[in-house]
Amino acid sequence: MEFTLKASLKQHQVIHTGERPFSCDMCGKYFSLKEYLKKHQLIHSGVKAYSCDQCGRAFTQSSSLQKHLVTHSGIKPYSCDICGKTFSRRESRNIHLRIHTRHDVYCCEQCGKQFTTDAHLQRHMFTHTEERPYQCDLCEKTFKSPRYLRQHQQIHTRKRLSKCSYCEKQSDTDGSSSQPCHHCGDPAGPKSGLSMTKRSA
Repeated sequence: MEFTLKASLKQHQVIHTGERPFSCDMCGKYFSLKEYLKKHQLIHSGVKAYSCDQCGRAFTQSSSLQKHLVTHSGIKPYSCDICGKTFSRRESRNIHLRIHTRHDVYCCEQCGKQFTTDAHLQRHMFTHTEERPYQCDLCEKTFKSPRYLRQHQQIHTRKRLSKCSYCEKQSDTDGSSSQPCHHCGDPAGPKSGLSMTKRSA
């Protein structure tokens, strides 16, 4: 291999000597070249200078962007030796392998979080997208998980049957005294949890 500059030759020789004179003052990691150190320091700064022109996702390192770009290419060079499933990233394949080594664990390929059932994993995957597939059939509000939907639905199910002080008919109410009676329009409205007597006309 030929080098036009002495500086380039010196940088190359570091590869063979194993010398790593440049250290990160944040974590103490050592690097053979100053440019490698500068790239590494972007991790600590939080600056994401490398962005994907296909989806806009940004990365602190060029190598991370290159790995990510493979997901758009459709190329899946990493395969599971057990079931044959293929992956675009080595990390994803390694996470997948845990399914075979521990049958009670399902891992998220995005963040590595583990679940005991595939159904729980599939629900979790919505947290990495903008999808909100669980809709309340009463108010049409949408949620990312059935748990959040159930929590929301308690707003509707907390309503109790209450008796109007004027017409004595029962109505659904959330306990608010500001609502008029749905049957007779009395502005006093139904009174939740109270024993009412008919008002004289």
